[in-house]
Amino acid sequence: MLVMLGGLPGVGKSALADLLATRLPAVVVSVDLIDDAIVRSGIAMSFETGLAAYLVGAEIARTQLRNGLAVIADAANYLEVGRATWREAAERVGAEVKVIEVICSDERLHRSRLESRQRGLIAYPELPWDDVLARRAQTEPWPEDRLVLDSVEPLDRNVEKAIAFLR
Repeated sequence: MLVMLGGLPGVGKSALADLLATRLPAVVVSVDLIDDAIVRSGIAMSFETGLAAYLVGAEIARTQLRNGLAVIADAANYLEVGRATWREAAERVGAEVKVIEVICSDERLHRSRLESRQRGLIAYPELPWDDVLARRAQTEPWPEDRLVLDSVEPLDRNVEKAIAFLR
């Protein structure tokens, strides 16, 4: 199974992915970590490096799915083009796709989390709040059924909801 996460930067996708991975178990494929590695290699950040990160992530996911492991795709996935990359990887190996969208209904909390997070990325900069608002305006609707989790709720509670949805 491929668990495709989606949601704006700073809503708590990675925290959910990491804890959920230990409970399922599953492999987490983080697009931000891949993007950071690409930029650290000396390639200037661009739309193309972001696309490359999704493509590399999807290939890693496909390989792990083929090996019989569950995979959590930790990415914003706010555009359909990115989502299609994950779906295609899963389809190529006959894996089921489940979608979980993470939101934060408290805008002040969301902004505070975004501005205070320390993810250990070396070359991939944290987005300013205005960029998050721009992405929110660009977010395309999800075509499939999904579980929507609000990160205002405790992380453990959201993980339990996610597990129930995935089973």
